[in-house]
Amino acid sequence: MSTELSTRITVDPGVLVGKPTIRGLRISVEQILHTLAAGITPEEILADYPELEPADLQAVIACAADRIAEERVYLVAR
Repeated sequence: MSTELSTRITVDPGVLVGKPTIRGLRISVEQILHTLAAGITPEEILADYPELEPADLQAVIACAADRIAEERVYLVAR
C-alpha cells in the first residue's frame, strides 16, 4: 500500500478495540469491506458517511489486499 494510503488506516487500542479504522474515526475497515461486499456502491458509502473521502475507500481495499498477501498456505504431506 502506498504511504499516502497507509496513513489513512489507523490502529488504536482505544478505538474499536484496536480494529483497523479509517483515520481514527469509528468506521472500521471491516465495516466498509462488508458494505462493499453487500453491493453498496462507493458513491452510496461516501453519501452515507460524509466524513469519508474517496481515498479512504482506496485505502480500505489496499489494506485488505495487503493482509491477504501476507497469508501463507502450508501443505501438509499425507
